[in-house]
Amino acid sequence: MENQFDYIDKQILSKLRLDARKAYSQIADELKVSNSLIHQRIKKLTAEGVIKNAEFVLEEKSLGYKTKSYTGIRLREARFAKDVMRELEKIPEITECNFVSGNYAIFILIYAKDNQHLQKILYDKVHLINGVAGTDTFICFDTCFKRNIPIE
Repeated sequence: MENQFDYIDKQILSKLRLDARKAYSQIADELKVSNSLIHQRIKKLTAEGVIKNAEFVLEEKSLGYKTKSYTGIRLREARFAKDVMRELEKIPEITECNFVSGNYAIFILIYAKDNQHLQKILYDKVHLINGVAGTDTFICFDTCFKRNIPIE
């Protein structure tokens, strides 16, 4: 798909990147094209897998999750990776799981109510998964910004 976007596709993606709930009719007005063209293009971008879904972003602190951490997971052996990732997916407080290179095989993002809750997630859930050799956890003090990749 690289470099196969025309001007209209790029503009649509740029507008949806800022506000996924923006009305198609508003995008059409801003781009001075028909509403049906916007519908067709978004349908095409979705079918091609460029757009996965529009989702709400929940404010974790408002929901009582005051501790955010990144945790690197070391495995006993590489062959455990897929099984460990399947088990991690069952833990609702883990919102992201990445298979990475380096000292850790897996890097996860955890949201917890507080430090005690984080400790329970790590020691009562993550560390009990067969194949996990150890973890290192990094507390996130604040998220300065978060955004989608640029549209070029």
